[in-house]
Amino acid sequence: MSAAPVIAAVDGSEGSLRALDWALDAARRRAAPLRVVHVRQYTVWAADVPAAGPPRPEGDPVLDGARARLAGRSGAPVVEYAALEGVPGAVLPALGADAQLLVLGSRGRGGFAGLLLGSNGLAAARDAECPVVVVPPPGRTVHGEGPAEPGPRVVVGLHADSPDEAVLAFAFAEAARRGARVQAIAAYPWPVQTWSVPGQTVPPPVDRGPVENETRALAEGFLAPHRARHPEVRADAEALAGDAAGHLVAASRDADLVVVGRHRRRLLAPARMMGSVTQAVLLHAASPVAVVPPAPPEE
Repeated sequence: MSAAPVIAAVDGSEGSLRALDWALDAARRRAAPLRVVHVRQYTVWAADVPAAGPPRPEGDPVLDGARARLAGRSGAPVVEYAALEGVPGAVLPALGADAQLLVLGSRGRGGFAGLLLGSNGLAAARDAECPVVVVPPPGRTVHGEGPAEPGPRVVVGLHADSPDEAVLAFAFAEAARRGARVQAIAAYPWPVQTWSVPGQTVPPPVDRGPVENETRALAEGFLAPHRARHPEVRADAEALAGDAAGHLVAASRDADLVVVGRHRRRLLAPARMMGSVTQAVLLHAASPVAVVPPAPPEE
């Protein structure tokens, strides 16, 4: 049985061509075929238009440009090209059902120049059944300190109170493919908010040291099984006070990849949701961002 493909969504924009380059490299690392897809927007809107349709018989200039971009690349995997008809925001997430990875640019040809993340990228990251990698434009500026040491690095956000094993597994596997280390960031809220009612004394302030130590200990425990599966991967756990999104964005500088998760569906919130941290990282990170869907619940 052949491996599931890595899918690159292209629309002719420079952003999608950068995503195509990233997808080609990802397919090589996975020994997987590369599928290059162009979703052509319907020109006539109707309520009964299906989400996707077969390609038109005539040629596709966008796919021709993608072929020219990949022409002569050494060590290229098997590459196939497909033009689909439909609404990109609906078609792209559906492609994830048959892919191991979906890659696209942060903003396509149809996006407004001021938008940092196009609606198609947002829909794919939120709804696709496979991990989605969004490749940002070059030169995006982030604030904060740079990495403590040089070298390939995969950053992963870790919720110390409810870690997602699928997110950690993806980060370690990607680091192993790249010969990179894992930088796991576990943020904890600080300062701790204390509440009181009139007439009651406010409890003494919480000592930051024990909170940080406990967060780091929890993170180390969650990383342990993944270190055992990938002994070749060095993983460093960092417990940082404050905003998780801000720390992940700062860590994205010179990183190979930032890996974040998506919210699990809940009984009272059955729709797919990304969460504010994931959305902020997609909007501002300087490196490509992988959004990993949650692992299916155990029976």
